[in-house]
Amino acid sequence: MKITAVTTYAVAPRWLFVRIDTDEGVTGWGEPALEGRVRTVAAAVGELAELLVGADPLRIEAHWQVLTKAGFYRGGAVLASAVGGIDQALWDIAGKARGVPVHELLGGPLRDRVRVYSWIGGDGEQDVAEQAARKAEQGFTAIKMNASAQLRPIDTPAAVDQVVRRVAAVREVLGPTRDIAIDFHGRVSTPMARRLLPLLEPLAPMFVEEPILPEYSANLASIVQCTSIPIATGERLYSRWDFRAAFEAGIAVAQPDISHAGGISEVRRIAAQAETHDAFLAPHCPLGPVALASALQVDFAIPNLLVQEQSLGIHYNGQGSDLLDYLTDPAVFEYRDGWVERPAGPGLGIEVDAKAIEQAATWAAEHDYEWRTPIWRHDDGSLAEW
Repeated sequence: MKITAVTTYAVAPRWLFVRIDTDEGVTGWGEPALEGRVRTVAAAVGELAELLVGADPLRIEAHWQVLTKAGFYRGGAVLASAVGGIDQALWDIAGKARGVPVHELLGGPLRDRVRVYSWIGGDGEQDVAEQAARKAEQGFTAIKMNASAQLRPIDTPAAVDQVVRRVAAVREVLGPTRDIAIDFHGRVSTPMARRLLPLLEPLAPMFVEEPILPEYSANLASIVQCTSIPIATGERLYSRWDFRAAFEAGIAVAQPDISHAGGISEVRRIAAQAETHDAFLAPHCPLGPVALASALQVDFAIPNLLVQEQSLGIHYNGQGSDLLDYLTDPAVFEYRDGWVERPAGPGLGIEVDAKAIEQAATWAAEHDYEWRTPIWRHDDGSLAEW
């Protein structure tokens, strides 16, 4: 079997798909999305495709090593995302060629279902409480929420109180039998994180995500030590080497993104690395169906899974595009009481609607559409973290 073509498709809301074709008619799909930089990653995929066309797609590890290390300049969000999507597609081909799900190739399933959580948006206390109640009614046993909008580097007691009251409103609705994950989203400075975290402890979050920006990872150990709340990070870490310092700092939850951290091959290795530190995986995945399918294949094959993020109905997607839009059979992602069952189909376990993707990519190109990260500003006009 030989690779004959590598094609990318940029689509709404903020996703990028890659299709790898072979001379035996087996096709693999991946999702090398990098929100806000889709065209940049598509260009990187095109460059890497030069190393793939004509090659055997089943030599996945050999390709991973060449794609990540053959260039003099390595790593970073763009390259790791390009490799991540290609890697997903190669595993998809491998599973389809052998007639088994990818998790069978990773050692077989360790569990029969995976717990998933759902996002809520909203600004005020009543708004987040109402959204949390709707998610509970839908059967989700865990939700994630942003702690706040923008914060000053050291904000007022009123701002601190607002964060606590928002989370308290959700806890009141969900009660003690459901979980709340809180995303600081890099909006919180190190001193503000040290102030907020102890105040949130009585609300018992499942974890606090990205309490500080990854560039301040030298401060991460002090954040871990200042609170009993499990600390999570990793959506902006792109390899096992990037994660090493985070594990040494004592994080409880690693959040590699299957589309940003080198794909199935590398996330599986990050999971093994986490296990040696008694840390657990909650893979980051506010993306599309191929990314989620890829993450789930890893989830079923690793012992130290905590929970899986998924994007159905996420407020970032806006109107008119959602997780199930590009699948011929959306039932594979049918959640029951906050769980998703193990997919039995070959490869990634999904059937991609190629025609829908092609039509969406054509529309995006004709309308020059691309999602961009919002730019927030403080009241003095300086840049605020989104």
